[in-house]
Formats: sequence, C-alpha cells, structure tokens
Amino acid sequence: MTSAVIAKKAREAMEREVLLTPKPGLVDAANNGAHNDMSKDTFLRSAAALEPWLQRMAERGRASLEETPQQLLAALRPMGMEAEADMYAVTGGVNTHKGALFSLGLLCAACGRLQAENRPLTESRLCALAAEMASGITARELSLTGTHGLAVHAVYGAKGVRGEAESGFESVRVLALPQLERENGCYLALLNLIAHVRDTNVLHRAGEEGLSWLQGRAKDLLAGFSVPALEQLDRECIQRNISPGGCADLLAIAFFIQSVIN
Repeated sequence: MTSAVIAKKAREAMEREVLLTPKPGLVDAANNGAHNDMSKDTFLRSAAALEPWLQRMAERGRASLEETPQQLLAALRPMGMEAEADMYAVTGGVNTHKGALFSLGLLCAACGRLQAENRPLTESRLCALAAEMASGITARELSLTGTHGLAVHAVYGAKGVRGEAESGFESVRVLALPQLERENGCYLALLNLIAHVRDTNVLHRAGEEGLSWLQGRAKDLLAGFSVPALEQLDRECIQRNISPGGCADLLAIAFFIQSVIN
C-alpha cells in the first residue's frame, strides 16, 4: 500500500463520516446539525485539503526507522501546523478536522513506519505504535491554551483526542470497530461511542448535565435502534445545541483502521 493510498483511505474515512446520515447534532447530508458555521461541503473541502499532508505524514513514517516513535511525532508537528493552515484556508477559518487530523496523521505515519519495517498492518500493531508516539502528550500540553479540548480537560478532566491517542485509540477498538460488522453498524458504532466517551465537544457546549442526557439517549437508541428515532435525537441535539464532534472523529478513525487492515 503506497503512501498515496494510505492518505486516500484517510480522506475517504473523513468523507464517509460526514456523509453518514442521520447523525445526532452533527453535520451530515441532511442538515448542518448544531452548527451554523459549517456544512457537508465545508467538511468535504477540508478532507480534500488534508489528503496531501496525510500522504506526506505516511511518507515521513516510512523514513523514520532510525528514530524513536516520539521523535517521529515531533517531526510530524510542523506538518500538522501547515495542514491546519490549509484546512482553515478552504473552510474560511472553521475548525472541521483538527482533532481528526491529529489522530489520522499519527495513524498514517504509523502505517508508513510499519510497512517500512515489513510488518503487516494489524489493528493492534497500528494502535500500539500510535500510542507510543503519543505517550505523555496530554501532560506535556496541559499548559497550552487555545483549544476547547484543553480547556475542557482543565475543568472536567476529560483527556479528549490526546488521551484517545495515548490509549492506542481504545475507545475506537472497544466501542466502534466491533459494531461496524453488524447491521446498521455505522450508526451503532457512533451511538456506542456517544454512550460511553466523555466527548469534550459536548462538555464544552453543554457541561456534565448535557453529556449525561446525551449518553442516556444514546443508550436508549442502542437498546432499540431505528432511523426515525435517530432523526428525533438529531432534532433534540440541534435544539439543545449539542454536537458530539469528538465521537464523530473517532468514527472516522474506526473507518480508517477498518479500511487499512482489511
């Protein structure tokens, strides 16, 4: 699998996530969810702009055999900053994929490194290498400001995208990937993430009370899933201004991992 193919799969994972319809409070093909500054097309432009950078990250992973995983992460950081600038340029300054870029950048680089080592791409190898790369990142970046995720961590203790990476994307492995094999698996994977992950986007918008409400509603839907019930939850989330964007990113990560190991 070439670096270009790896990046294409990452782009397709982001596209697949935004096009999944309906979703509760999230941008999809039917509406903009609890957002007034972004749309489906915003996300599609963003994914296209990030693809070349994700290819470079995969290539950087291939060239990293003489480095430690954390040295590779340090080498990816300036690429990530340039990729963010390109994202903002095509979205009019809207943050569509900052969290997904961090996670998919790690995973694309991990794919490249594993392939350079002639090691098969498996879920466990890929996620373990990403965890090595991200080890300690939450503690190192606690002093930084400027993101909702770090602000929410300070108030609620939720680790967000950094904690997910440090865990080797445990939420994706445990909550999402097994669900994808089932009927309505994409919806069930997203709902299972929403039901159990302390989504920093939800905490930022609605606090612990809003998160508890949404997780309870997601558990109800898992117990008796139907598309009309999911559409109703979407309307309720829009009314409450709740958007589980962190879980949407984790779903895209699940789509990516599924595509590169199969």
